[in-house]
Amino acid sequence: MQCGRLQRLLSGHAVVIRCLCPPFWVRGLGSFSVESRRMYTPQAERKRFYQNVTISQGEGGFEINLDHGKLKTPQAKLFTVPSETLALAVATEWDSQKDTIKSYTMHLTTLCNTALDNPSHRSKDQLIRAAVKFLDSDTICYRVEEPPALVELQRNEWDPVIEWAEERYEVVIGSSTSIMGPNIPQHTRDVFISHLASYNIWALHGIEYMVAQLKSLILSMALLDKHLTVEQAVLLCRLEEEYQIQRWGHVEWAHDYDMYDLRARTAAATLFVHLCSESATVKHKLLQD
Repeated sequence: MQCGRLQRLLSGHAVVIRCLCPPFWVRGLGSFSVESRRMYTPQAERKRFYQNVTISQGEGGFEINLDHGKLKTPQAKLFTVPSETLALAVATEWDSQKDTIKSYTMHLTTLCNTALDNPSHRSKDQLIRAAVKFLDSDTICYRVEEPPALVELQRNEWDPVIEWAEERYEVVIGSSTSIMGPNIPQHTRDVFISHLASYNIWALHGIEYMVAQLKSLILSMALLDKHLTVEQAVLLCRLEEEYQIQRWGHVEWAHDYDMYDLRARTAAATLFVHLCSESATVKHKLLQD
């Protein structure tokens, strides 16, 4: 598997791909972030047992081949994805593993496993409502009343995103300093439910995962709509934490790891949604390049 081929195929997602790989000094560390409890928990490290990674097209979609064997899901289903480009991206995750397989770095594989096995047996409607429920506790809708510097920072950085979402979707969102959060109109919920219904169930697994990482449906929609980059969305969801770091000091290995890990997870979810939403696949002849 040649990385150059994947880079050509995913050239439109260059910013997202850059965020998928943390700096070398954090790649070998375990994850400290709390996974969505509906996602599979990545397995412990194990020795790499294959030499070559390829993809092939089967009756149900595109498959990942590890030497002469087919990749399977945790429930022993054939690992088959709907997008050729997604298959190449997953194959690159497996090909990038060195002496040991670090499953916790393979976010696209984990998302595909979850979509294929659906371990919590949720319908499309349940996935949509789980994502929209985050409006009740959306990160950028909750505001502090002090200190003044943080109040101003939240207003300057978060208000433009809310204003964008209100105009983009023709809804009312607002913000609140109350512990109960803002009063989100039912019309607003209905609009987001209708919008999310336009995605297929694979993409919805990625959207829910993204919303859980950012703790914000609004930031997730801005990211999917390419109004924000991955770096911007992650910084905005960590705004209060970054403020506290600037005020009280920076613990390099811990704070940097958390940021890069969140970027990688958010980038993977964004790429996953876009690739699952593509209407056309890459021509098969490109596999022979």
